[in-house]
Amino acid sequence: MIETDILVVGAGPSGSLAAKEAALRGANVLLIDRKSEIGSPKRCAEGVSKEGLKELGIKPDPRWIARELDGVRLVSPDNTNVFLDTSTIPIPEAGYILERKVFDKHMAMDAARAGAEIMIKTNAKSLKRIDDGFILKADHMGEPIEIKAKIIIAADGPESRIGRMAGLKCNTPAEHMESCVQFEMAGVDMVNNQDISLFFGSVAPGGYVWIFPKGDDIANVGIGVLKSKTDKTAYDHLVEFIKTCPETKNAQPVEINVGGDPVDGLMPDRVGDNILVVGDAAGFVNPLTGGGINSALESGVYAGIVAAQAIEDENYSKRNLKEYVKLTDEHIGKNYKKYNAAKAYLLSLSDEELNEIAAAFKDEEFSEVTPRSLIKRLIKVSPKALLKLGKLF
Repeated sequence: MIETDILVVGAGPSGSLAAKEAALRGANVLLIDRKSEIGSPKRCAEGVSKEGLKELGIKPDPRWIARELDGVRLVSPDNTNVFLDTSTIPIPEAGYILERKVFDKHMAMDAARAGAEIMIKTNAKSLKRIDDGFILKADHMGEPIEIKAKIIIAADGPESRIGRMAGLKCNTPAEHMESCVQFEMAGVDMVNNQDISLFFGSVAPGGYVWIFPKGDDIANVGIGVLKSKTDKTAYDHLVEFIKTCPETKNAQPVEINVGGDPVDGLMPDRVGDNILVVGDAAGFVNPLTGGGINSALESGVYAGIVAAQAIEDENYSKRNLKEYVKLTDEHIGKNYKKYNAAKAYLLSLSDEELNEIAAAFKDEEFSEVTPRSLIKRLIKVSPKALLKLGKLF
């Protein structure tokens, strides 16, 4: 029997940062991951905010930065382009395109340096509650093991099994889980290979298509769709886009990634006796943009801090761990309700309405670009937006 204070399940960004923060505060931490290589396969478009990394004290490393971005390009159904450039406007979400396979390992290594123990190729099988914590049964390198922990931090992704095993209702409903497919491609003839490009409208029902540059002609080309909005698969929509888009029609895929993206906001049931849930497992994904790396990292920080304090207090109750909910609601989730409303509004727009908004935005001068400021500007140009969003923004 392996015994530890805190067991972190999942060595993605949120799990590794939670393990690091808890270990730095003196807790005995074990971080496990079911994969034989942390970070692979990636399930992410790999975009991350510079400002978000800075606030978390994560120093950029050229080993895991594929591309530094200059801005954002928004593309309407009639191919009207709206460019938002960081050289003239501060864009908080602008930043880097990562090499996630390197970044995730970097974060896990930082956790190890802080004192956390790491076990790869360790797949959780079952969870049993005991008086002072949990016993997790797992396969490690093909052999059965048992791990006893006072606190578990579930960082096992959008299909989180650990939260369910512990009795929490922390899984995103299927109707709010975007189905995502992405190719990493070579030979992409981008309009601007320093900008991320987002394509909206019927090309991606319930979501959008993205082109995230990783090199001069290398890019992640992907799509997220809501199954309730289309009869076709995300893969079919993406292949159709690639064949018809001038930027991608001559490109070749070298990797494919698939997965779900929870876009319903934070799960209210993300903490219980002896357990906290972080990252995608708890819905730490912006409902409007679908981006989740920065918020996942931040959730990991709070979970690590709260869990370590609980170990010091020798109090692992839900009541004591609820400080994590307070911190994440205050610093991450406070705007998610508004972003959900904005997402619902955008989903109600036809291609023609999106074209009209893009035409109105095309020549606009912006002093700042944030989800809030963009929505405020949207309200000015669209009467429908005023009716739907005016009270919230």
